Order: sequence, then structure tokens, then C-alpha cells
Amino acid sequence: MQTNYLLPNKHKTSGWIILLIGLISGTYIWFTDYESDYLTIKVFTILSDDQIFDSSREIFKIIENSIVDELAALAIIIGGIIVGFSKEKIEDEFIYKLRKDSLVWAIIFNYVVLALTIIFVYNFSFFHILVFNMFTPLLFFIIRFNFLKHKTRSHEE
Repeated sequence: MQTNYLLPNKHKTSGWIILLIGLISGTYIWFTDYESDYLTIKVFTILSDDQIFDSSREIFKIIENSIVDELAALAIIIGGIIVGFSKEKIEDEFIYKLRKDSLVWAIIFNYVVLALTIIFVYNFSFFHILVFNMFTPLLFFIIRFNFLKHKTRSHEE
């Protein structure tokens, strides 16, 4: 099975480490509102104001910002992509089908959750769910793919 878009299997372990570091640090930041002066640096921003549609907003400037939350988010995304798109030790057509079905399921499930959120969640809580929604398609895919793979392996034994 030709899969040009997959990374070599040897990267899966490092992907899991990066993903877990991102999830643990992201969870810690979320529940404690952690801000670090140590990682406050000058960064380039495209939009620096909270008012996106305000005519007085400032664009393309340098600001000081703590990058702790950005590092955690990038770790989740990069680790998740490495884990989700690294080859298995045996990459056959069945694994390809599991991968494809898991990806489709994750996208559909993600948008069902998002639709329910649009209907039933409002105000700032909705924004919080949108933040989580950056990561959920990838996480749903990884969970579903590994669940189906594990379920298949236990049925074979």
C-alpha cells in the first residue's frame, strides 16, 4: 500500500511524548491560568487587539506576550500529527482502511459536537469550546484509530 503522506514509524514514540507534554501542560495552563514571566517575550502579531472588528484595531506590530500557551498548543498539534500520521509497523490495506474510517468518523463526530455546541452553549463558554475545537478532530482521530486497532488485535488473539 503506497502512503506517501505518512511519516516513518520510528517517529511515533517521539510524537507521543510531544503530544503528552502538550496535553499535560495545556491542561495545567487551562485549570490554573498559568502565566510565566520567564517566557514573556516580544512577538510579532498580525492582530494585537481583542476587538477584531473594531476600526481602531492595530495590525502588524510587535507586542510582549507569554508564549507558554502557544507552546502547549503547538506541542499538541505537532505531537498529534506525528502520532496520527506515522506508519504502523505493519502498514497494510486493513490499517489504511482503519485510518481512513477513523479520520472520517472523527470529522463527522467533531462537527456533530460543534453543532450541538452552537445550539446549546453561549457567551464566553462557547469561545472556550472553540479553543478546544482546534485540537478535537486530531485527538478524536487518534483515539478512534488506536481503539479500532486495539479492538482488532484483541479479536485476533
